[in-house]
Amino acid sequence: MTSQNRVVPSAEGLAAQAKAASKSKGLPPVHLWDPPDCGDLDMRIARDGTWFYLGTPIGRKELVRLFSTILRKDAERYVLVTPVEKVGIQVDDAPFVAVDFEATGEGRDQVLTFQTNVGDLTTAGPEAPIRVERDPDTGEPSPYVLVRANLEALIDRKSFYRLVEIGSHHEVKGQSWFGLWSNGAFFPIIPSAELP
Repeated sequence: MTSQNRVVPSAEGLAAQAKAASKSKGLPPVHLWDPPDCGDLDMRIARDGTWFYLGTPIGRKELVRLFSTILRKDAERYVLVTPVEKVGIQVDDAPFVAVDFEATGEGRDQVLTFQTNVGDLTTAGPEAPIRVERDPDTGEPSPYVLVRANLEALIDRKSFYRLVEIGSHHEVKGQSWFGLWSNGAFFPIIPSAELP
């Protein structure tokens, strides 16, 4: 009988692998990697974008950025993936927070570019849609923008208020909606009739 050494995932080991994998410019090709699943790691991303390891916030922004580059969503599970291992982590809402945006142009020519808490930039449009979920009890909106490959950013409150200021009305499937234009696409937020 032979015994195999089981690899126990650790944040330190993942960080070292991520650093080695991200030597080139741009994001590592996590969509191409299919390493063995090593279970779950006690890592969590809170709704406000704070990353925790073993219940303690990760204070080093460079480390959070590094982990964010190897994050992937497989079905309904978030994983950190390197060429040699894959581990599940918990995400309370969206893995990123859009903390600011820049708007250029107006109306249909408007382009909205968002910056996330980990330094990613994403331009909303057909490939990076904006969507708004409403709490069924309170009606409170939760707006999101797609950052990359099934990974969204929750748009923070101050940015959402600024977005509402530049929104406009547009007809969608015979109904007037209040929403946002970006990169040639219109993203409905709320039916015009429901506005005060």
